[in-house]
Amino acid sequence: MSETTLLAAYGLLVMLTILLQVLGATRQLSMGYLMSARDETRTTTGMTARLGRALDNSVVALALFAPAVLLVEMLGRNNSATLLAAQVFLLARIIYLIVYALGVPTIRTLAWLAGYAATAVLYFHAL
Repeated sequence: MSETTLLAAYGLLVMLTILLQVLGATRQLSMGYLMSARDETRTTTGMTARLGRALDNSVVALALFAPAVLLVEMLGRNNSATLLAAQVFLLARIIYLIVYALGVPTIRTLAWLAGYAATAVLYFHAL
């Protein structure tokens, strides 16, 4: 498995997060509301709301992770350390999504930190 394969896997995880959040929002807010202009503000609650926040964070993480992976690949600086960093990132983000959805705060923060640190490792290798 390569860093770019792990990037693709993370892209799929973000897409899965979107799907789960939309399914929850559909149950809570109705398909009619979701298909409307949404002039009236409604919010989700519980797991669906947490999935929305996790999705926002996941998109930011993707915006940081993707360039790091692509730089390492483009510059030919990928090695066992960058592969391990990408693997740690993906595993951390999977854990992050699950524990955020379930409302487990401390593990969520540790998983976020592991993914963030793994991304930093990739940038340092790109330098």
